[in-house]
Amino acid sequence: MLHYYFLLGVKSLRRNPALTALMVLILAIGVAASVSTLTVLHVMSGDPIPQKSDRLFAAQIDVGPKENYVPGQSRSDHQMTYKDAMAFLNSKQGVRRAAMYGVDGVVEPARKELGVTSMDGVATSADFFAMFDVPFLYGQAWRESEDGSAADVVVFSRKKAEKLFGTVNPVGQKIRMMNGDYTVVGVVDDWKPSPRFFIYNGRAAAFAMEDEFFIPISNAIRRETPHSGSMSCSSSREPGWQSLLDSECTWFHFWFELKSTNQRSELQTYIDSYVSEQQKLGRFARHAPNKLFNVREWLVERRVIGDDSKISAWLAFGFLLLCLVNTIGLLLAKFSVRASEVGVRRALGASKRQIFTQFLIEAAVVGLVGALVGVGLAIGALQLIALQSKALAAVAHMDWVMLAVTFLMSVSAAVLAGILPTWRACQVTPAIQLKLQ
Repeated sequence: MLHYYFLLGVKSLRRNPALTALMVLILAIGVAASVSTLTVLHVMSGDPIPQKSDRLFAAQIDVGPKENYVPGQSRSDHQMTYKDAMAFLNSKQGVRRAAMYGVDGVVEPARKELGVTSMDGVATSADFFAMFDVPFLYGQAWRESEDGSAADVVVFSRKKAEKLFGTVNPVGQKIRMMNGDYTVVGVVDDWKPSPRFFIYNGRAAAFAMEDEFFIPISNAIRRETPHSGSMSCSSSREPGWQSLLDSECTWFHFWFELKSTNQRSELQTYIDSYVSEQQKLGRFARHAPNKLFNVREWLVERRVIGDDSKISAWLAFGFLLLCLVNTIGLLLAKFSVRASEVGVRRALGASKRQIFTQFLIEAAVVGLVGALVGVGLAIGALQLIALQSKALAAVAHMDWVMLAVTFLMSVSAAVLAGILPTWRACQVTPAIQLKLQ
């Protein structure tokens, strides 16, 4: 019977094509507006490393001066000093530890036709690759011994390696970059976590920036490689590289990987003890609480999903509600002209339940067609959104989850809009309609 009602619903689309087309278009536009904004929000709020996001932790310690500090105020600086990062790196906390900071530099390819090119990358420690499950196309990460010797080794991204060397395996080759001769030890396969959470320099970089190379952090320090990104200095310092390393300037990012979430309290105790010891040396004058954040907590803390994105989503759903109201009015008009048909069916023995089911399925058919049109409109809207910036281009794409949501939302909206018109259709009095025939 449901299949029969579905076929009736398909045939009813042709009864009043203009009215049907208007309902489908209104519903499709409302669904497309909602789905396009919801898709952006969905991608932005995704877990970039779900297999271990609850076991990766970033620490927040406050080295700022006591002056003008208000206890309990939120802290905008999320980085740490060189000496704190190195102390954490040399600790034995967790399974892995990774210190890092953003760097940029120039590379002189062997292929002279390419010329000298600039690139963005990360100076980090050997644990970085295993900690963040970085896949390798060729080679592997450098060894801990190369961290210790500050070796001139480099890992390239796949895209950068293919630009510099072509599609061959470049492991073992030397390349001139950043005023040194570096040996390629590995090539990272396609890897671009979204958002780029491990070094957070704003929402734009979190979704648009792609790291092209990685070098040992010890090598970057030995070569006095400047940082790329933000830096906060709570007091003046002497000029020079060593002065920067000894200062209270924050420019390092740090992550711990724990064996299980149960070790979180143990790590918290270690960090509290470390800060307490440093306070005896005159540091950490604010006595602010030390905090730990797993990946998802970190994304919330750094407000990767801005209020503007949430407001846009709410406004889009408000527009969808307005479209539903209009659809209800059109369905009332569509079903009211069929009062005589309902009266005849009721006189022939059809129950109110059967009439209700039939008309509700017809409304669902309208929603299904609206979903098909809505998908096309949503994809077009996402393409327009992607043209606005690189960051939006990285998140403005529809996946299978959002495709299913589109169909579910459209059909559900049509069924919801059809409840009142369907109920009104069931209230037809058969005797009155038969007298009018």
